[in-house]
Amino acid sequence: MTRQMTTEMQQCIEMCHKCHDMCEQMLSHCMEQRSEESMRMSMVMISCADMCRMCADMMMRCSSMAKASSDMVQMCVRMCGMCADMCDMTAEMCRRMGSSEMAELADTMSRCAAMCRQMTTQTMQSA
Repeated sequence: MTRQMTTEMQQCIEMCHKCHDMCEQMLSHCMEQRSEESMRMSMVMISCADMCRMCADMMMRCSSMAKASSDMVQMCVRMCGMCADMCDMTAEMCRRMGSSEMAELADTMSRCAAMCRQMTTQTMQSA
């Protein structure tokens, strides 16, 4: 038997997927620049994309367990916090790049970070 996922969790998962997809799409933009800074930015975006995907996957797994253990719920909450930190750090770097595309990505990352920070033990367990 599975639990019902809360609206907050579903929205956070969707935002993590959106952030992941946008990071992947912007990689080619960064690589075209061929500067040391853009190559460094590419590596950070790959890490951010991976973190967002992993965070979404963990939330889906946690919500699909009828009785997720408190350890699993805590791990998921911690993953959401790390994802939020990664998104904030990457968003700051994107804003420094000075392009409208990177600013749009940074805004998405900031929204993702805010949603991830709303994921708490209570939010996960009320699902």
